Amino acid sequence: MNIWQSLPKPIFALAPMEDVTDTVFRQVVASCAPPDIFFTEFTNVDGVQSEGKDIVTRRLKFTDSERPIIAQLWGIIPEHYFDTAKLIADMGFDGIDINMGCPQKKVVSHGACAALINNPVLAKEIVLATKEGAGPLPVSVKTRIGYKTIATEKWISFLLSLGLDALTVHGRTAVQSPAVGANWDEIAKAVEIRNQMKSNTIILGNGDVTSYADGRQKCKKYGTDGVMIGRAILNNLWAFDTSEKPHQPDLKESLARMRRHVQLFENTWGDSRNFSILKKYFKMYVKGFDGASEYRTKLMTVTKFKEVYQIIDEILRKI
Repeated sequence: MNIWQSLPKPIFALAPMEDVTDTVFRQVVASCAPPDIFFTEFTNVDGVQSEGKDIVTRRLKFTDSERPIIAQLWGIIPEHYFDTAKLIADMGFDGIDINMGCPQKKVVSHGACAALINNPVLAKEIVLATKEGAGPLPVSVKTRIGYKTIATEKWISFLLSLGLDALTVHGRTAVQSPAVGANWDEIAKAVEIRNQMKSNTIILGNGDVTSYADGRQKCKKYGTDGVMIGRAILNNLWAFDTSEKPHQPDLKESLARMRRHVQLFENTWGDSRNFSILKKYFKMYVKGFDGASEYRTKLMTVTKFKEVYQIIDEILRKI
């Protein structure tokens, strides 16, 4: 069954984020307030088809608690998309997403991700190769409203013509800073184009969505089938909480979850992944009490798992 057509609307998705949304973090989110659908970190198809594939494919690690889950891919070689899509289908993913929106210079300089907005010929080859390799798995794209300038009508019309199962539209161009507010009017234009084309493609809006309530309001106002939440999850692990009064953990609960997060990371990755990745999460847990800033500064200096546990215990003794 096509997962995109089976999910109830509005659909809430957790955005794929580099060095953030690995299997460990997704399990943490799932234990708090899970989205309707998860995405992996960006996985490079050229790396998957290289001698270093064992390191690259760990990005595709997932557990049943993270279902349904979409594997997000990036790269520039259509044949590698075809081969990787076959692998992903065998791994049991619920779908495949193609990254045509990441604006990082190190990837766009090679013609990948957001650079594909300026290269529709290659973009089409990639989509068709992925669909062929994916078999029955649905194929989607995550993109932006343009590269340097807004090109919603031309670019979105082109993507919809490829018969995608879903399309996530981030309401900024590739060169716009996150400080610039997402342009949801352009996202609404993408919905209008889809409707005019009588396409069945599911459209998610992305950009500045802060919570479940905010997402529902945006879906209603701009006509999307759902939304994708990204950075806001790092401020609120309960961003997908559907309750009228979303859960607000006290400090003891936050520290217990932080300990579990670190333990999951240690048990899952050990020394195979950079310990410093953990540090971006600490501010989610250590906040809202006297001395929190000092403890966060202290946590930025640690290099071992046991040091994190010791600081957690120290905070607990003082509250």
